[in-house]
Amino acid sequence: MTAPRNSFKQALLQGKTQIGCWMSFAESITAEIMGTAGFDWLVIDGEHAPNDIRSIRDQLLALAASDSHAVVRVPVGETWLIKMVLDAGAQTVLVPIVESAEQARELVRACRYPPAGVRGVGAMASRATIYGSVGNYIQTADQEVCLLLQVETRAGMATLDEILEVDGVDGVFIGPADLSTDMGHQGNSAAPEVREVIGDALTRIKAAGKAPGILATNDEARQAYLDMGAQFLAVGIDVMLLAQTARDLAARWKAG
Repeated sequence: MTAPRNSFKQALLQGKTQIGCWMSFAESITAEIMGTAGFDWLVIDGEHAPNDIRSIRDQLLALAASDSHAVVRVPVGETWLIKMVLDAGAQTVLVPIVESAEQARELVRACRYPPAGVRGVGAMASRATIYGSVGNYIQTADQEVCLLLQVETRAGMATLDEILEVDGVDGVFIGPADLSTDMGHQGNSAAPEVREVIGDALTRIKAAGKAPGILATNDEARQAYLDMGAQFLAVGIDVMLLAQTARDLAARWKAG
């Protein structure tokens, strides 16, 4: 047996638009529910949600029967942490705050086995190989790993072209909240100056042969980013969806 085929990576290579959603509850039951919604991809957020490697593993298990592909966002781009989420069964990793080509190259190496990389060779005892039942995993895993880098600061934008030249990077995700705040707009990603930078970045990412991605939480932004060329678009966050729906429901019925 070989490493499982990464359908999300293949869809990006084929130029298909992939619609996803963020998951911030850090619970397997909500991940399982989200897996029934029909999204192409779902982010298990290890940066801002209260996740650890066990809760990440449990959500990967909860999504195993779903057609939605699991993307794990690590809190930081550390080699040891990427090794852990890959061994837990993740095939697509999203790394925040990437600001240089050197950093991008190190992240590529973290996702690959020697001699091309530095990933520790211990997966035969992990979920990634179904505990040793995938005999050719080590020989086939590298080609199925999808690496997505978040560029979300002015420093990252200044080196975007160099980052895009790094082989092994499959996509670049623009973080609109961080970028707009770093640009002095305090999370207002709809500011004209920010929109201009985002549009230019998405165009450059696509022109470099990488998949451009971004998150939007309202219909205006969703359509604007699609029009700019976003290929993998997250259209919401589970916590926000519950909070907004619950508040609207309470307000409507309390008002009589």
